[in-house]
Amino acid sequence: MISGGLVSIQAVLDQLKPSERRVAEFILAHPEEVVNLSVQKLAELSNVSEATVVRLARTLNMKGYQELKLRIAGDLNNPQKAGSYQEIMMGGSTESIVRAVSSNNIQSIQDTMSVLSVEEVQRAAEALARARKIDVYGVGASAVIAEDLKQKLTRINYWCEAYSDFHAQLTSAVNLSERDVAVGISYSGQTEEIIQSLTEAKQQGATIITLTKFGPSPVAELADIRLYTSSVEKSIRSGAMASRIAQLNVIDVLFITLVSSRQDEVIPILEKTRLAVSRTKRSASEK
Repeated sequence: MISGGLVSIQAVLDQLKPSERRVAEFILAHPEEVVNLSVQKLAELSNVSEATVVRLARTLNMKGYQELKLRIAGDLNNPQKAGSYQEIMMGGSTESIVRAVSSNNIQSIQDTMSVLSVEEVQRAAEALARARKIDVYGVGASAVIAEDLKQKLTRINYWCEAYSDFHAQLTSAVNLSERDVAVGISYSGQTEEIIQSLTEAKQQGATIITLTKFGPSPVAELADIRLYTSSVEKSIRSGAMASRIAQLNVIDVLFITLVSSRQDEVIPILEKTRLAVSRTKRSASEK
């Protein structure tokens, strides 16, 4: 059974309009009751219109209220349903740090599975497969994710460049065409450099893929294909780490989807690059 209803609501709660937030808060407080409620009854109990309930479902990238109920039911029936993120206490024991960091990373990946669209992953893989050139834009911590995608795609002989410098992003974006893909990575979805670079790439006709936290954002608004990670806890110390792990996981999923769809072409290239690297390692060890 599909799930992710409660995780999706928690991810966008702070961004919702007041009327939609009333519905969301009622759902979070009474999920078991909501799965048996009609849209009319939920609207009445939340003191909003039926249209507001439907709008909330659409805000969560769902087709309607029935899908939202189905996902909430999936959450309730899942023995590993979403838990909470642990605060990492400075000065704590090494054991507590190991447990908290690992738990948060695992939780972030599990929550991301609930908000990541399989259909969008497939569309993204297909867009990358047919691209002449692939630009990947990331600033700060997202630049690490961009470099990871570049390394993976370069290894299978795709023309992929990763840019962390804003001027370099714009310079490349203005030279893209409708045959190309631009991937913008921004956990917040608010990074101004990524917004401007993707805007330029879009004007040139490039296909835009974004990777952001779940929910509406200026970066995701520009996308033809939207990939999401879960929105983790507000703690700066643990949040940045867990979000990075979730982003890397999505990149791995995207890459393997691409490789899987083109096995006959890609596997020999992977083997060739593996052998080239292993020869280099052997040569270095003999010196």
